[in-house]
Amino acid sequence: MRTVELRPGEDTIRLGQLLKLVDAVPTGAQVKDVLFSGTVRVNGEPEERRGRQLRRGDVVSADGMEDVRIA
Repeated sequence: MRTVELRPGEDTIRLGQLLKLVDAVPTGAQVKDVLFSGTVRVNGEPEERRGRQLRRGDVVSADGMEDVRIA
């Protein structure tokens, strides 16, 4: 499992930003396609909202991507 640290002073990161940060998608335009494919899960639940706020302790998984924990 990969860990992504939030920047000092930040409490959240948006799901779309995280997917780009961990190279799950090559461009921001493709985030929507990945989310609508139904393969992205946050804490085990399917998620389609690009703007979903992720907090410390959340785990994101998707097909073809190593699980990511927010720290």
